[in-house]
Amino acid sequence: MTHANDLKIRLKIDLPCGVRLGYGKIDLLRAVANEASISAAARKMGMSYRRAWLLIDELNRSFASPVIETRIGGKAHGGASLTEMGERVIAIYLAAEQQARSAMTASLADLAACLAPEGGEGAPVVDASENDDL
Repeated sequence: MTHANDLKIRLKIDLPCGVRLGYGKIDLLRAVANEASISAAARKMGMSYRRAWLLIDELNRSFASPVIETRIGGKAHGGASLTEMGERVIAIYLAAEQQARSAMTASLADLAACLAPEGGEGAPVVDASENDDL
């Protein structure tokens, strides 16, 4: 039997500037924080450096101050780090996600109760085109 805790909530927040903040961008920020590098974070997430850089640039432009700071390469080998704003954005997002999960506990339990048993088959698919009675 599936339980409410088995269901995942994926929060996406549409910012006024047209940017969508969701778990993917939050995961990217966390990967940059862990790897101290945009390119290493991109590799870890299976995306191109360019895609990661564009997402980070989009986020940096969306908030009052940058969420990621970069350092130019060379002898110091460059790198990237999460800023205080980046840490704050991650914390706010994770708190909002937890609040959403808490608020939806009863609904998730109801939805879980409606699911087919694990390993079993659900109701058969009915093709309305083959049945004139539908």
